[in-house]
Amino acid sequence: MDVVLVGLINIGVFMVLFVPISQRLLGVRFGLGRMAVGAALTLAMFTPLMSALAGPLPWTGSNGAAFALLGLATLCSTLTGLIFLVLAEALVPTGSLPRARDLRRYLSGRIARTRRYLQILRIALKHGLGPYLRGRRRPGHENAAGQADLARSLRLALDEAGVTFVKLGQVLSTRSDVIPASVALELSRLQDQVSPAPWPQIEAVLTEELGAPPHQVFADFTTEPLAAASVAQVYAATLDGVPVVVKVQRPGIASVVDRDLDIVRRLARLLERNTDWGRSMGVRSLATGFADAMREELDFTVEAGNMASVAAGKSVLGNRDVVVPTLYPKLSTGRVLTMQRLDGIGLGNAAQSIADRGLDAARLAKVLFECLLGQVAIDGVFHADPHPGNFMLLTDGRIGMLDLGSVGRLDPSTREALQRFLLAVDHGDPVAATDALLEIVYRPDVIDEQSLERAVGQFMARHLAAGAQLGPAMFNDLFKIITSHELGVPPEVAAVFRALATVEGTISRIFPAFDLVAASRSFAAAHVTDRLAPDALRRTATEELATLLPMLRRLPRRIDRIAAAAESGRLGLNVRLFADERDRRHITGLLHQTLLAILGATAGLMAVLLLGTPGGPKVTDAVSLYQLFAYNLLVICAVLVLRVLVLIFRLPDSRSRA
Repeated sequence: MDVVLVGLINIGVFMVLFVPISQRLLGVRFGLGRMAVGAALTLAMFTPLMSALAGPLPWTGSNGAAFALLGLATLCSTLTGLIFLVLAEALVPTGSLPRARDLRRYLSGRIARTRRYLQILRIALKHGLGPYLRGRRRPGHENAAGQADLARSLRLALDEAGVTFVKLGQVLSTRSDVIPASVALELSRLQDQVSPAPWPQIEAVLTEELGAPPHQVFADFTTEPLAAASVAQVYAATLDGVPVVVKVQRPGIASVVDRDLDIVRRLARLLERNTDWGRSMGVRSLATGFADAMREELDFTVEAGNMASVAAGKSVLGNRDVVVPTLYPKLSTGRVLTMQRLDGIGLGNAAQSIADRGLDAARLAKVLFECLLGQVAIDGVFHADPHPGNFMLLTDGRIGMLDLGSVGRLDPSTREALQRFLLAVDHGDPVAATDALLEIVYRPDVIDEQSLERAVGQFMARHLAAGAQLGPAMFNDLFKIITSHELGVPPEVAAVFRALATVEGTISRIFPAFDLVAASRSFAAAHVTDRLAPDALRRTATEELATLLPMLRRLPRRIDRIAAAAESGRLGLNVRLFADERDRRHITGLLHQTLLAILGATAGLMAVLLLGTPGGPKVTDAVSLYQLFAYNLLVICAVLVLRVLVLIFRLPDSRSRA
């Protein structure tokens, strides 16, 4: 025990010297654990190296030779610790392992994820989906009865797996181009037929959020839910004689969603790192956008703000055919929303009701599509999840817009680019459509615009010509054009594409023959071309002129100065190379690494020449002065090479980590 204690004390004392020296030599910082191991290796190698260089004790040489060999042994043993630090950085980069204080949280999160993986696997096996996880098919699932059985099993498994997977099922239910129609129809039941949480749990949430039991807050409260969705359940109530609905978040879903979203992000990182299509599609950014949208849905204060923003938009405010329910802010919190009750049925199940009541399904489809398109292109605030369960056909024939927890927002420049894209589609102009598309997406440094124009032209000829059959495949082809030309899709633009594809599936439930292109052109002609009206052009010209007027007033004076300088031969042009601090820092780093590599190679070459030079004064019986100099130069060469290597292995954003 005493020997161990003395050894620990020696290591601690030696670290006081080893830590600053190693960090100075290598130019980066390391964690305390790595520095302790490096110091221990340095201390352990000192005595064997000294014995190998100086020979067995007692020492009989001169004091100068003793100090020289002592310094060489110190440098060589320090080099051992430095080599360990560089190898550790190469094999296990700094930050790849959790710190000691985060280890408990890391292990608990890893255990929770493993349990979730096993739970999902158990649910899949329970509902007979095991063969599909192994890439196989169960016999008999090729016919209609087999597909119906598969669809039912998939719906039950997604329902039991929880909110995140229910959302996945909701998205898939609108994508009949990806999955069989029978499966999409079965998954559509997830919109409003999710298993409800028990009433005692819901009552506890209401009491906690409203500060009193629901029967004390409301004149009447029905404990049976009107609908049970993936995030919340909706109940009927009466407030001051007015019928209202109360939306209550499912208890305990926040932790489950966080765990599932963590799994989604990890899978997205894996796909983007290991697959070409994952990198081209930017699945990591898409997963991040999906996670952000899910978190917004869990915060009902966000939905309350979204309801106010959407209701104030021109597409809803001046539209007599679309209704957004009125919110009661005093009885709304982060997990509870109280709003106006709309009487009607879900749009996904309204086809028969529309026919029985003699309503015009084509007009309703056009109203819904133009409302969403107006939100995207004009308002800049749009419903990002327009699946059938989020709309109602009201008793008066209007459309009610529900569940605004997921809302997309577009800046004015993106909206203008989308308007120009719609105009180009209306005019059949692929060049203008390409220019507008390049303003919507992130463009790479080098792009073949001619090839992109041809691809856009072929897309318009295939999907936007008269009599073309429209469907979700149109959005898939447009997305393929974007990814094949390595264009980056901003999350808000991806939300637009996703919303348009989803609303197309929603509209097809009530009017399958809806012409998406004709409706888009009609919208562009009725709304977007308003910008070309004389009054609008006059107003735009006035605004632009007011912006340019100060510059125009200074322009003649500046032109006169330039002309005078050119006439007298004094006109010059100053160009500052590396004006950006980031460029200077990058070039300086490259020069430093190149200089270190040259110095290391020079020291190594000199060491080899000295080792090959015979003769010279003897320091010991086995070591000459030339060899002593050569060994020191080899150590210097190794230190310089290690410094270059550690700068290569260490990520730039992790150099300041301990």
